[in-house]
Amino acid sequence: MVAVPIRGWAQPNAYTFKIAQDRMLWHDKVDQEQQRLVILGGGKYDSIIRLSRDETVNLQVTDAFIRRVDLLQQQIELDSTLNTNSKKRYLRGLADLLLGFNKSFQARGIPATLGPRLVDAFTQAMELDEKGQSIEPAIISSPYEVGNIVVDCFGYPSENSGVKPSRLLLTRRYCEMHPNLILNYLRGHQGLPFEDSLIIVAGHNNVRQLYDFAAISGDLGMHIRNSKDSLVHTVAQLANSKSGQLYFPFLDNLVKGRITLEDIDKVKDDDLNYYRLLVRTRLDYAARLLPPARDTPLEMNALTEMLEKKGKQVFVGEINALHTVENPAVRFKILDPLTPEELYYLVVLSEDEIYTSSYLGVYDRIFQRMKAPYGDSLLMQVHGDYFRKFIKMAAAYNKLEHFLGTMDKQNAGTVMKSFVIHLEYAGEEEAVDVADSYSSIVEKNPALARYILGEVRWNYDKNVAAGNKKGTIIYNLLQTLFESADTTKKIDLSAQLGIPPVYSIDRNALTDDSGRVIQQVFFYGDKDKDGQNSFIDFMSLFRPKLHTKPEWKITENPQWVTISSLRGKPVIIYANKPLLGEDDPDAKAQKALDDYLYDHHLKPTIVIHRGHSYHVKYTIEQMPATARIVVLGSCGGYNNLSEVLKISEDAHIISSKQVGTKTVNEPILHAINSSLVAGKDIDWLPMWRELEASFQRDPAAKERFDDYIPPYKNLGAIFIKAYRKAMDQDE
Repeated sequence: MVAVPIRGWAQPNAYTFKIAQDRMLWHDKVDQEQQRLVILGGGKYDSIIRLSRDETVNLQVTDAFIRRVDLLQQQIELDSTLNTNSKKRYLRGLADLLLGFNKSFQARGIPATLGPRLVDAFTQAMELDEKGQSIEPAIISSPYEVGNIVVDCFGYPSENSGVKPSRLLLTRRYCEMHPNLILNYLRGHQGLPFEDSLIIVAGHNNVRQLYDFAAISGDLGMHIRNSKDSLVHTVAQLANSKSGQLYFPFLDNLVKGRITLEDIDKVKDDDLNYYRLLVRTRLDYAARLLPPARDTPLEMNALTEMLEKKGKQVFVGEINALHTVENPAVRFKILDPLTPEELYYLVVLSEDEIYTSSYLGVYDRIFQRMKAPYGDSLLMQVHGDYFRKFIKMAAAYNKLEHFLGTMDKQNAGTVMKSFVIHLEYAGEEEAVDVADSYSSIVEKNPALARYILGEVRWNYDKNVAAGNKKGTIIYNLLQTLFESADTTKKIDLSAQLGIPPVYSIDRNALTDDSGRVIQQVFFYGDKDKDGQNSFIDFMSLFRPKLHTKPEWKITENPQWVTISSLRGKPVIIYANKPLLGEDDPDAKAQKALDDYLYDHHLKPTIVIHRGHSYHVKYTIEQMPATARIVVLGSCGGYNNLSEVLKISEDAHIISSKQVGTKTVNEPILHAINSSLVAGKDIDWLPMWRELEASFQRDPAAKERFDDYIPPYKNLGAIFIKAYRKAMDQDE
């Protein structure tokens, strides 16, 4: 423990040494900054600076900023070798030191534990300055946070010779600590002597950012283009090419000399062969990720994004568009040249857009084109890449039994065991895929579901024993979610996982201060008139039937409609019109409606997406944080679920495994609105049972309804909520 003497504040007679009158002001400034630090720590009854939960740290900081600073004041004042200007300069620097720490600490720029180091560095720098020497050694030997404060104490009114080189040193150190900020910093600070080396640091840290900066004009762009570093030079070459975006996915192989720009030029204008090159490169990268190599290629994300983009644009988009064509030879003709591996990537990278019938057509063709149609062979051919996604989608589309049946029982068991294990080393998306798959598996293959649950329990125990916190959290959540599928156990997911209720929403949670439920519906104008037809069908829900009293009031303007309940509790629905034309009139209508809601303090708690799956991202971008029920009406793939829950972490999400349909959307919306108008809470279980019963009379509609996932069965969304909450608490 450090003994800290307590003394009074900034009174002339409080000092035990004589102070010249013309320097009293500067001593007082030091004392005032000391007092501010005590106040910052909440000190009321003593002079302890309490900035940490650790009392030992508080005493050490107090000793540094009170006792040791007092001694420095005395040393400066009584030093006969110093003239009055030098004494004032050091006292000013001491006050600046305390002020700098105060500001930096409040901005979370320096931890309390570095307080003593700060006084050490100032003392060392002052001793060097007294001798007429550079303060640079004191800055070099100190942490960045300390040096950054100390250097400012010796720049005024006369600057120490070490200030300029120290500032350069600190600039370089800061940039190396924050490589993502380097290029932005260099753009505004030209001519640094180590600019070239910083460009290399920045480029190797964030290649995509380097690509963007390499294309700009000016000195920085020129320096990037003139770099002798092979990676930086290659990226600059791509960035300044008209075909740079098409070259960029192959960056790693370009840098390593495994492919040339000429090789890419041969196929870049041919959709089929360019897609094939992307797949070959992805397979190459996937193999390199496996042990023993474990080589992580540069910009693998760029490759994956382009592979996904081309797969959707060229192939999935066409077979989706031809979904009404009954002849499969016509509908799927574009897939004729593709290999099983190329078809595999179409499936796993188009989860959020591929229609059910499109998926089934692609899936069948994968096994039809394999020389030996074994599922385990397929996974080996793709080096296990996205295998959890493939299994999850097979379960969702009722193909998992076929997939496992293509291999012998032992290998099938190994595949499903691999599906569950090692999630502690995987990303969130893969754990969500496992969670999402279970609701499909438990309905269609209870024996397999029991096997998966057993593996989850085993992995939970293993991670607990190993002390792996991430793994323990993941498998505990999966175990709880999977056990809840057995309704006889009556597991309260809200209580078990520490998240809001998933089976119901209190109506009061959906109302504003005036007791109104505000809804916002997003429509999109489409050339195929799908959006316009959807809007017409939607509006028919609220128009009075023949010989009946109107239950809803409809008002409209050129850009949106307002639908208000005329009976029961107040519900107001705002829906933009699906306008079609130049300059995206539907987007402008949505923006105008957003502005209206904001200006009138109207906060939607229910958000509904009506439109093709490729419009979903635009709905999510505009979704308010107040949304508590989100009806996507189209695929609820991981990316969509994740983005929705980033905006509204407690949202209840209804989604479909395929394209939304009015046959199902409208009964769901009618059921929700009927409960709200009646003043009832939203209780998903009985609502879903009633909807299911109503669809029994129409097998085609029942099949579409079965593709819709209610919030309490949306295990992927529930997992994301609980996982993020648990990880936040663990930090």
